[in-house]
Amino acid sequence: MVKKSTDTKQPMQKASHFYPPVVAVLGHVDHGKTSLLDAIRKTDIALKEHGGITQRIGASKIEFIHEGTKRQITFIDTPGHEAFAKMRGRGVSAADVGLLVVSSTDGVMPQTKESISLLKDTEIPFIVVLTKSDLPNKNAEKVRQQLLKVDVLLEGYGGDIPAIEVSAKTNSNIKELLELILLVFEVKGENPSFSENGQFKAIVIESKLDQKAGPKATIVIKNGSISIQNEISADGETGRVRTIIDDKGIHLKKATVGDAVEILGFEKVLPVGSIVIRGPDKGSSNDATPRSTTESLERSTLSIVLCADTLGSLEAIVNAIHKEVNIVLQKTGEVSPADVLFAKSVNAIVIGFNTRVRPDITKLCVVEKVLFKNYSIIYELIDEINDVIRRKQLKVEEKIFGKAKILASFPFEKTKVLGIAVLEGRVAKGDKVTLTRKDEIIGESRILSIRIGKNPVSKVEKGHEAGVVILPFLDFTIGDMLISHG
Repeated sequence: MVKKSTDTKQPMQKASHFYPPVVAVLGHVDHGKTSLLDAIRKTDIALKEHGGITQRIGASKIEFIHEGTKRQITFIDTPGHEAFAKMRGRGVSAADVGLLVVSSTDGVMPQTKESISLLKDTEIPFIVVLTKSDLPNKNAEKVRQQLLKVDVLLEGYGGDIPAIEVSAKTNSNIKELLELILLVFEVKGENPSFSENGQFKAIVIESKLDQKAGPKATIVIKNGSISIQNEISADGETGRVRTIIDDKGIHLKKATVGDAVEILGFEKVLPVGSIVIRGPDKGSSNDATPRSTTESLERSTLSIVLCADTLGSLEAIVNAIHKEVNIVLQKTGEVSPADVLFAKSVNAIVIGFNTRVRPDITKLCVVEKVLFKNYSIIYELIDEINDVIRRKQLKVEEKIFGKAKILASFPFEKTKVLGIAVLEGRVAKGDKVTLTRKDEIIGESRILSIRIGKNPVSKVEKGHEAGVVILPFLDFTIGDMLISHG
């Protein structure tokens, strides 16, 4: 580490030979990762000096004073939900140090355990960051005990993994966390011989298609340097660097070890995790399409057109949603009219994630009767899609007793009677029923009573008509189907 000077008047220096450690932030959703990164960015002296704002490239670099010297740290904005496990794992592979973010109020949660597993697999040093330390219901000691139970051996508890309590709200221990990152990087990291003049190697941590500029890739440089007009290769693709942009939107002529920058120069969108080198690619390409889009529509229970903001998001969603979902089209960028019309032609729904939606697209979906949903939170997208599949699978697995068509509606006390004709099997009092409309599930209920004419009966067989009352009430229309099942 840099020795602290005893001369307080010594001018501040910028140590150019200190390359920024790359830090991946992992942890359970809602445990304060975003707030922590926001608090860290507020310490960035470069950002304050230039009055800039950060832009979303999947990473950010901050500059602060450490023992009288300007030092830098690059943070990978690693998503927190388990759906991003694959991309998050790649984020860690690009990192030198990990931050395991755990809430001091909630403790160890499912994604915490997953993050621990990823950190241990990559064998990089990491720091436990106990967030929300300003809250009155915090219990840091309890959280430490929980971590011990999942084999995270903290300092002072028989291990050597450092832990620090922070508060993004009050900025408590934020500067101390940055100091600790440098300490772990310099003392516990392997610290290979980085060199600006070494063989160039970078890892793609984010990728997307910009409708105006073309394919963009955010890379973390692990060795060497890159400049405008350099020939580069990755995943079987070769290009030439046209633009280098940092997280503050500044156009650079050159980037080096530890930098995270967005580059333009490839003709195609690169898979997240691709290795970028200088010169022609001598290796084989990775597989960027984990799931075929040519599966039979008849075999799938749900078909979707998927549009995401970046390739990293796209890949994570594809790997997380249920295998029964048929992705007929997957792409990065905004939803186009062609996407909507294609979805209609194959009876699919359109799903967007963090994509810009033009008013004309929304109108087209309404006119063409194509269901469209846009999400900004990935686990909500995945949970809803997987829930649809689970409900459909349950209907297949459950025993169907009978099917009836709703022919009429009659008022009855504070509800309505469904006038039905049984088309298959039988319908009985107490049966669970599913109300469907043109193959769409409207809801589920249970048969409370059945009458044929004025006479109450326990069941009605195929070929007969009856009036049924269901509870809870469902908003039915004439022509809907009522499926009775166990």
